[in-house]
Amino acid sequence: MRQTTLSVALEVKPESYDHLSSLLDQLRDKRSTDPVGGVGPFADFLTRVPALHFLSLSVFPGFDYDPLFVIEANFDGERGPFWSQLEAAIGEDLRVMLRCCKQPLTGAGALFKAITDPGSRAPIAPYLEARTLTPSVYHHGNRGMPRDRILREAALFGATRVELAGTPGAGPNPYRRMTPAQIHQRLRSALLPGFGWLADKAPPRITTAENVGDWARMTGFVLATVFALSLPGLILVLEMPWPRYLILMAVLFAGFAAALKRIGVALPGTATPTRFSFLRLFFKQLLPLGLFLLAYLIVVGAAGTPLSILLTGREPGAAWRGMLEWLGWGLVSLPVTVAAVVFWLRVLERGDSSQDAPPVDPKMLREMARREDWIPQNHMGSIVLIKPGILRAILIRVGHLGLGLLLRIIARNGYLGSMRTIHFAHWARVNNGSRLMFFSNFDQTWESYLDDFIEKAHAGLTLAWCCGVGFPPTRFLVKDGASHGSQFKQWARHSMTVSRFWYSAYKDLTADQIERNYRIALGLRKPTLTDKEAALWIEDL
Repeated sequence: MRQTTLSVALEVKPESYDHLSSLLDQLRDKRSTDPVGGVGPFADFLTRVPALHFLSLSVFPGFDYDPLFVIEANFDGERGPFWSQLEAAIGEDLRVMLRCCKQPLTGAGALFKAITDPGSRAPIAPYLEARTLTPSVYHHGNRGMPRDRILREAALFGATRVELAGTPGAGPNPYRRMTPAQIHQRLRSALLPGFGWLADKAPPRITTAENVGDWARMTGFVLATVFALSLPGLILVLEMPWPRYLILMAVLFAGFAAALKRIGVALPGTATPTRFSFLRLFFKQLLPLGLFLLAYLIVVGAAGTPLSILLTGREPGAAWRGMLEWLGWGLVSLPVTVAAVVFWLRVLERGDSSQDAPPVDPKMLREMARREDWIPQNHMGSIVLIKPGILRAILIRVGHLGLGLLLRIIARNGYLGSMRTIHFAHWARVNNGSRLMFFSNFDQTWESYLDDFIEKAHAGLTLAWCCGVGFPPTRFLVKDGASHGSQFKQWARHSMTVSRFWYSAYKDLTADQIERNYRIALGLRKPTLTDKEAALWIEDL
């Protein structure tokens, strides 16, 4: 089943910020499905939302804008049924919270009034659905694992531990003398009566349709990006003789390359050690790049030929050859366009102001720390202002779109670099695209979580966040930036708020443990394993 990540961001009446914070605290203290509270497991009332993995309710204080109330949800299936289930569980609590928010002046304003009027019983799910934000980038650490399957396989893991431990006082443990294949067979026989689903074939985590869709979207994105970057050349070559066109491209490229060599070095005191080199990456990928450009000519040429026939009235063969020639001249301009964009970006980066010591409210910092590290998982939410300018506005949209599509292909096993500590994370733009919001549900402490990313995945972290006002000095979108470890962590803390209400449906499981449970269950579903398969499988027990 497909996992869904989304958020709803609503502006809060400034005078209601403290009241809304207290309402979130009251909901955190509420334990059972009893409307008056009572005792029981934390947020037991959310077990009535069977699709839910993680949910957070946060309120960000207002400095440049009015406070913001954010509902962040990660669940299985479609958003419509989910909002209805959430309303059934905490609808009246949410209605009281919504009364602390500002009525939208456009769009959903009438809907907001209908659900927040005194004594209103109108359903709030349609309003929440109407205000839902689609993430600009998201990552799922255990992709394709529905909540029920995670819980079911966790229970199976617990049962394997009990079975392997044996009965105290019943003599020598029989499993100690068995081969891995024999252990598998005996364990399966012992567990099958209590876990009948082991006899069924495991459902695929990523369906063929999803797989094809991921690759099709990524391919379409790259083709569209190359075409867009070729557009200046495609237009110029229509008006210029090709010798003059080639000379112009060569002169422009040489000019931009010389300028980039001069301004590409880090400003004094801002460089961080790195072995990453764009030139090394370019030469390493030269053959795949050449094959891709050939595929680009064929695919886009085939798509554009009918349009050429329609506009020019040429024969199909002539139209096809003309289209290939035109696209080829466009590709000649590609290095020039890329160099021009990078030059413009580098000029902006050199003029950026970074914040060396962002202030952090000591009271809020204590509140954050007080609510962290209670379980193996933690949560963070942050909002930053986005740097102004048309180039940045385009780059953040294109960059996030490309990063999101890439993650769907290269991070299917949950790993980002060499780390698998995130359950669900996403970025989304709010306040008409002027601010960037980030939420993450992760394993380990906040410090170790960020340290891992700073050391092992700082390029991706910098790419996603370098558009934020005050972010550490960055070069070419991915260099330096988050590698300024302490400065980056202070900047991140400055942008965070207290996770006042946060719920996890499987609070004792790390992303790695979920994958371990999955592999154990997958092995037990098979009636037999070869000696080699059993030897690998038993390492997870």
